[in-house]
Amino acid sequence: MKTSKPTFALLLTILLAFPILTNSQNKSADIIIYGGTSAAVIAAVEAKKSGKSVIIVSPDIHLGGLTSGGLGWTDTGDKSVIGGLSREFYHRVFMHYNTKEAWNWQPKEAYGNKGQGTRAMDGESRTMWIFEPHVAENIFEDFIDEYKIQVDRDEWLNRENGVVVKQGKITSFTTLNGKTYSGKMFLDATYEGDLMAAAGVSYHVGREGQGVYGEEWNGVQTGVLHHKHWFMSDISPYVVPGDPSSGVLPRVSAENPGEKHTGDDKIQAYCFRTCMTHNDANRLPFPKPENYDPLQYELLARSLATGRKDFFEKFDAIPNYKTDTNNHGPLSSDNIGMNYDYPEATYERRKEIIKEHEDYQKGFYWFVANDPRVPKDIQTEMQRWGLAKDEFTDNGNWPHQIYVREARRMIGHHVMTENELLKKRPTPNPVGMGSYTMDSHNVQRYIKEDGFVQNEGDIGVNTNGPYEISYGSLVPKKEECTNLLVPVCVSSSHIAFGSMRMEPVFMILGQSAAAAAVIAIDNKVPVQDVDYQTLKNDLEEKGQVLHK
Repeated sequence: MKTSKPTFALLLTILLAFPILTNSQNKSADIIIYGGTSAAVIAAVEAKKSGKSVIIVSPDIHLGGLTSGGLGWTDTGDKSVIGGLSREFYHRVFMHYNTKEAWNWQPKEAYGNKGQGTRAMDGESRTMWIFEPHVAENIFEDFIDEYKIQVDRDEWLNRENGVVVKQGKITSFTTLNGKTYSGKMFLDATYEGDLMAAAGVSYHVGREGQGVYGEEWNGVQTGVLHHKHWFMSDISPYVVPGDPSSGVLPRVSAENPGEKHTGDDKIQAYCFRTCMTHNDANRLPFPKPENYDPLQYELLARSLATGRKDFFEKFDAIPNYKTDTNNHGPLSSDNIGMNYDYPEATYERRKEIIKEHEDYQKGFYWFVANDPRVPKDIQTEMQRWGLAKDEFTDNGNWPHQIYVREARRMIGHHVMTENELLKKRPTPNPVGMGSYTMDSHNVQRYIKEDGFVQNEGDIGVNTNGPYEISYGSLVPKKEECTNLLVPVCVSSSHIAFGSMRMEPVFMILGQSAAAAAVIAIDNKVPVQDVDYQTLKNDLEEKGQVLHK
């Protein structure tokens, strides 16, 4: 049978339609940034200010990561070393709260001047370091609008075979929606390091042993009790106190915690930084999870029965009668031991882990507010609190970002360790500074030889002043990839990352990474060969603080 030939009009229609389909699925820019964190936004602003085209490919719908996800009580350390666009963000926070409209629930004078400061070197650049989640998100969105940055949201990297690497360079990556992004330079600005890993770059998950980098504070930390996040009284981990045959209570590991200072594949605990309020007009009572099980919090009941009075110590006050509520105590919002597979898990498995953390934490709040075993004074106070109705309004007033305190960490051109942070040896080619305590939350909850429960992994070691962060910690080894920079899952040991993982530092490193990418593009060189003096001059002109 003969088939009819297509008409010229039909062929023209097909030819015209094909490029439209192709262009909608294939996108390119000088710099492609994967991630929706604070580092991603700041890096994109730097790229645009430097005259380069840029696309943020964000798996998240909301931009800003933890900064807009509940962490409004900023961990800063020495604020004087926070410069550049990172400082600009906190200046914009100050400008927001310097208006009458910002104080819709609480008079400004009632909150006072908490979290505010002036930078001596430029006099008028006032900053504010404490803020509500929606304020942070609005500022990030303002950056996007002002600099006309393209953001493709809800785009998830195809981690199986979506990253194309040719001759040591990423040429493109494809998302699960079938969109392909091509660029000259790529930045992985995720908390998980998914692009980095899919590109074949070396990384580590867990704690290194003490001898790997010659560190004192790495590896298993049994017997080290730095904060208050440990059981100060002898508490039985068994369902029937003192009776091992009755079984181990939930959220206690029966496994050996490991020899002190040895490495493992475990990571510090995650939680949500919840935004609470005691303002009745804006308060939503704590919701009870459908799968609520009071046995999950038996250890908390036993701990509170010892007379603890510090339960509300980390209900940190942010404006408008709200809090940034963080973990505090031996059993709190940190879901210890339930996140070990998160860094390399599939997207579906990560969703399960996040949901389990949400259920656990909601149940934790419900337990304290309602269980009759909770001491009356604590329960009465807890019943005054609830979730803020005007935050995270599209997510049941629950934070949209889990606190990924640690996931993958690149093993790059230079590995930052406690030795640089403690100034035991110099840091080569600094591109920013940190200063916060080397801080790890608990990693595991185990049974001691005496039969009582204890937590392990909580560390807080002072860096004795600010420290420099090496450019080499942002770039892979040259033989692995020459056009990728990683400002979040930076090349560092577990204990060094405990300080470097602060949100202001991520913004600092996001800007520095983007500035380096611009220089690499202009000079047609691998990121490892960027002239440091050129980069240093550029960063200092833009207000980055590289030395103290």
